[in-house]
Amino acid sequence: MKGYNGWSYAPYRPFLFEVGDIYICRVAPSATQIHLEWLGGAEEYTVYVRRRGEASFVAAGTVLGCEYDITDLEDGTDYEFYVTLGDKKSRVRLARTGAAVGTVVNYLHPEDPVYSFSGHSLCSPSLVKYPDGTLLASMDVYKGEAPQNFSLIFRSDDEGRTWNYVSELMPCFWGKMFLHKDELYMLACSTEYGDLLIGKSVDKGRTFTTPTVLLRGTNGSHGNGIHKNPQNIMYYGGRIYETLEWGRWEGEYQHAAMVMSCDENADLLVAENWHFTPPVKYDPTWPGVAKGPARGTIEGTLCVNPEGELVNIMRYQTTPECDPPYGLVLCYKVNTQDPDAPLEYSHAISFPGNLTKFMIKKDDISGRYYSIMSRILGADVPRRRNLLSLMVSDDLENWRLGTDLLDYRDTDPLKVGFQYVDFYFDGDDIIYLCRTAMNGAWNYHDANYSTYHVVKDFRQY
Repeated sequence: MKGYNGWSYAPYRPFLFEVGDIYICRVAPSATQIHLEWLGGAEEYTVYVRRRGEASFVAAGTVLGCEYDITDLEDGTDYEFYVTLGDKKSRVRLARTGAAVGTVVNYLHPEDPVYSFSGHSLCSPSLVKYPDGTLLASMDVYKGEAPQNFSLIFRSDDEGRTWNYVSELMPCFWGKMFLHKDELYMLACSTEYGDLLIGKSVDKGRTFTTPTVLLRGTNGSHGNGIHKNPQNIMYYGGRIYETLEWGRWEGEYQHAAMVMSCDENADLLVAENWHFTPPVKYDPTWPGVAKGPARGTIEGTLCVNPEGELVNIMRYQTTPECDPPYGLVLCYKVNTQDPDAPLEYSHAISFPGNLTKFMIKKDDISGRYYSIMSRILGADVPRRRNLLSLMVSDDLENWRLGTDLLDYRDTDPLKVGFQYVDFYFDGDDIIYLCRTAMNGAWNYHDANYSTYHVVKDFRQY
């Protein structure tokens, strides 16, 4: 066999790992059925299914093609299934039925080991819309202390009503897809706190260039390294900007704030074209910050304030021992005259969603700022994520509720979560991709779904 130094696969097959002869590349359960898609051709396949733990599989049906709906299933039940073609057989997959939210882009049962070489949960939603209407959605596969180095990409050609598999990236974690000069880029880490990578696709995500290493990390959760998340790519003053951090959850640096930038007309795949600001550590003596043992900032979102300045507004990890225990984010100013200058702390902002990654965008038509956040209602449940809300501000400082998008406050906050939304203004609507945990997720944080949603006529809020 020949060596391969590329980034994209369809599929990625690790050595000595049970992958099966047929690759089931997408699973999307609902209350009484399971939709599955696999790689193959126009041949007659047979799908087998059983309730988890039953003695034998039964044939659910045959199909000419590579998609099938297993129907007439019992709600809230685990099922095992596989696909055959002659002597060829897929590995056995696992899914739980249940009504989800939005449109299911992809699903991964927390006990399905199909991607155990990376993790067991779907994380880091990233969404892109092409000018012709094509939608791409990506997500990585996560588990604490696991390798965490693998991402999946899916496509919709009918405004998000249906989705299909496109490709996989390895290594790729915390990835953000974006369009630049009508070409698709992926900006990601190789793994948790690993190397910062960027690659390009000219065929809508089917294949990518060999990734360029922009910055070296440390590859592991026990040492300081690069942290990033799928956030706004911003254009300002002829440069393209994105946020990142350096550090880890424990230790001296926490997640020190940074931004990266490049001349928008330069080649984004040349590492030397990028500039990185030096990391700025959180300082508990800054004016306006919480009193007490806060754990610093992480997951900043870039936007332009009403004064025309580029700012980085960051999630602020307060703790129950802090005063206040929640409700503040921290604003840093970006020096757009010097791409190597450190960020400058500005002030704290009242914001009822500071304990989960959020994104802020300005709507050019209304002039208002919008954010979709896991809204916090009180100090007794500061980390619950089962209430997803659209928030609105006229000045980036004072935030009010637009509307609650997903209100599951009557469910177990330890088992249900809607989080890490990537969203876009799409005419009069907002479209968003959500990391969704429900219907038997391992917990609210370790999501088993990636779901697509539309907020119709959002400016009414």
